[in-house]
Amino acid sequence: MLKRAFVAPDPGRVRLRFAARGVVGIGLAVALCGAAGHALTAAVAGGLAALLALFTVTDPTVRGQAVTTALLPVAGLPVLALAAALHGLPLARDLAFLAVVGAGVYARRWGPRGHALGVFAFMSFFAAQFLHTVPAQLPELSAAVLLSLAVASAVRFGLWCYERRLPAPAPAPAPSGGTGLARITTRQAVQATVAAALALGIGQALSDQRWYWAVGAAWWVFVNTTSRGETLVRGFRRFLGTVLGVVLGLAVAVPVHGAPVATAVLVALSVFGIFYTAAVSYTWMMLAVTVLASMLYGLLGVLDPALLALRVGETAIGALGAVPAVLLVLPVTTHAVTDARVARALRCVHACTAEAAARLAGAPEADPAPRVAELEAILGGVRLSLVPLVHPLSPLRARKRRARQVLALLDDCAREVRALASVAADPEASHDARLVAACRRVEAAVEALTDAPLDARREETGAAAEAHAPDGGPVLAHLHALEQALLALAVPLGRTDRLPLGA
Repeated sequence: MLKRAFVAPDPGRVRLRFAARGVVGIGLAVALCGAAGHALTAAVAGGLAALLALFTVTDPTVRGQAVTTALLPVAGLPVLALAAALHGLPLARDLAFLAVVGAGVYARRWGPRGHALGVFAFMSFFAAQFLHTVPAQLPELSAAVLLSLAVASAVRFGLWCYERRLPAPAPAPAPSGGTGLARITTRQAVQATVAAALALGIGQALSDQRWYWAVGAAWWVFVNTTSRGETLVRGFRRFLGTVLGVVLGLAVAVPVHGAPVATAVLVALSVFGIFYTAAVSYTWMMLAVTVLASMLYGLLGVLDPALLALRVGETAIGALGAVPAVLLVLPVTTHAVTDARVARALRCVHACTAEAAARLAGAPEADPAPRVAELEAILGGVRLSLVPLVHPLSPLRARKRRARQVLALLDDCAREVRALASVAADPEASHDARLVAACRRVEAAVEALTDAPLDARREETGAAAEAHAPDGGPVLAHLHALEQALLALAVPLGRTDRLPLGA
């Protein structure tokens, strides 16, 4: 886990730049809030707004990111005002919080923008509970949030917009019909609301002051998940990261006692850890989040070991509250999500091969490169959906083995498709009849794998492989390897007398 978080490949040092920019943007935002004379609570609210703007806004284009960032206060400030107005009305406050939870998850059907706005709205309500915001504080907190968003935007889109020099992002895969985005987000909105209600009720029984941590834990286990298996694994990782973070907090945050310089350094390191590890390890990201929260409590003068122990308890309540919600309330199975994503990946392999065949046949407008990028994005979704099956604690050994086979074979397909695209881009490779014929055989293998009955596709594609074995040329070897990987996928993806792939 430690190796995956800190030694994982970082092509173009994108994660490093992402994390460094986060520290710079948030640090400048908090510093300017202080220079403007804002109180500590307002500076904390501003820093959180800057963090969310730099972390959660993930539109595929820089222009889209700028638009979403500009819309964040539209989603967040009314919610902040609502939370402050309901500060002294517990029942109304709780019902409003649950409504924000449901609406925030439902907004994900509108893609990255809806996701970012939903998160910002939820965190605005959460921050009001964390800071015990009352209506008299709203003007100052709103000003700090607006100032911090402006600073974060200046850093992201002006001072350090490294995205402008990156290749065009891979297109987001379109949702499939059976488990479409609209259906999944509706189900998850209901699940998250139920989970938050359970967390809220039990969390308040444990603490009438820090109950919101349970709601926050329930909310975040639904972020970036689709199936019930993904959600349960994320809940486990959140709890594990929180426990590790509390242990580290006891070692570093409690002794610091809110000392400004030491706290600032540790906060900066925590922010860096959140941004740098988010893409590779949710557990380590949660460790950094917990240390950050511990340091903020130290600044506010309320940190002690009992408070950190309470955070563990509230996190456990939130994570466990998600279990009955995802298992019993409109469940989205790992099997259904995995099937849809694997089928989408195979169709993308087919499309990429068709583009390469057209390019090799002399069509200059054909270009498999965008399809390769799309395949990479789809395979990311496949890996995510199979996380519950390949997790070390999964007791389903046979399904774990088959899931690993699927991942390995799809990775083989991706590697050969990348090689095929690079060959097709070579002008000297065009008009080679052998290559075109081999591409057509791969297309046929994909069609047979996704459409034909299992026995028939074994017979048809197996005969094709024997009849058209390559003569040793490197290009034909890539195509042959791709064809063989597709043939091998027929075994772990069998749907006749075999167990389904997912749980």
